[in-house]
Amino acid sequence: MPDRLVDRSPRVAPDEIVAALVPPPRFAAVRFDTYRPDPAEPSQPAALAALGAFAARLNGPVGRRRGIFGRGPRSTAGPSGPRPGVYLDGGFGVGKTHLLAALWHAAPTPKAYGTFVELTSLVGAIGFPATVAALSGHRLVAVDEFELDDPGDTVLVSTLLTRLVEAGVALAASSNTQPEDLGAGRFAADDFRREIQGLSSRFDTVRIDGVDFRHRGRPPVPPPATDGAVAARSRATAGATEDDFATLIGHLAGLHPSRYGALVADVSLVGLHGVGPVGDQAAALRLVVLADRLYDRSVPIVASGVPLDRVFPSDLLAGPHRKKFQRALSRLGALARDGTTPVDGALSVVDDDDDAGPAGPGQTAGRNRNAGRNAMPSETSAGAGAERT
Repeated sequence: MPDRLVDRSPRVAPDEIVAALVPPPRFAAVRFDTYRPDPAEPSQPAALAALGAFAARLNGPVGRRRGIFGRGPRSTAGPSGPRPGVYLDGGFGVGKTHLLAALWHAAPTPKAYGTFVELTSLVGAIGFPATVAALSGHRLVAVDEFELDDPGDTVLVSTLLTRLVEAGVALAASSNTQPEDLGAGRFAADDFRREIQGLSSRFDTVRIDGVDFRHRGRPPVPPPATDGAVAARSRATAGATEDDFATLIGHLAGLHPSRYGALVADVSLVGLHGVGPVGDQAAALRLVVLADRLYDRSVPIVASGVPLDRVFPSDLLAGPHRKKFQRALSRLGALARDGTTPVDGALSVVDDDDDAGPAGPGQTAGRNRNAGRNAMPSETSAGAGAERT
């Protein structure tokens, strides 16, 4: 019988967290030369060139690096000089994470790469002073999925990044929202707007346009499987899990989102019975984090019930967290395509390398299988961003 995710309650020691701040398995092998820009989208080769130039500055001598980026106590660069951070802004599936991970691979050590949730969870696990101390010696800190949905997290991250810039650390981030628009329409507090403005001033924004490569030129998201097919596929696949969808959603409520990576460690396929719409915003945001962690690890999904690209009701897709939900739908659809396709009436896993750049498959970041990047902190009270309930 397959394992059940609802029977898992992972905990990871805090001293493993910083060492685990590396790109996820899906992006472990990406490089600048494996990113294939869409010739119809001029912003994509321009972004590749901009990130390559940023990496070149990072790999210069430390003293010169401080002067080039205009930061640090010895800096004399003027306001028109390069900023200490680069911010990749664009739609879903245009290769932002690929380029961010490629920059990390090109950067000199020490360096760190994590999602926004992982960064705030690090602070919660070891404390703010210890986080600053742990990252201040890094040449680069890269932050993916950079969405600020909570004034407290905004102040936390803005202060952290300020401290790192003052220590000479270069920053890189990716998001579906420009930095000056983070949190727009969610909070009206003057302090929140002031923190956003300060954060925005530390980044040069690189816009990347294009069509979501996860779905371009590929078949539509497959229809749901039957319960019998889900059970058969899960039980025939070594390392698979099999869960009731509603029960799993309830289980996620008892786990800090920073632990979801460890939750799906060593899972080769996720079987879900009875997928249905998730109308509660807090539960839906937890599902977003789970979808991200499954996508990071290239874990296919086989599911019955409603199609995975319809799990979020229209009111959530029109609400303040709509970009999170839209990203999750894109990723869930890709994983559903990876995991289920009719083949003579059966189900089979599809080798569909959605970890490629925006032009399609071709990377070797691996079809999982969950090596590394499972170390996350035990439950803390600090920042899980919008996923905090």
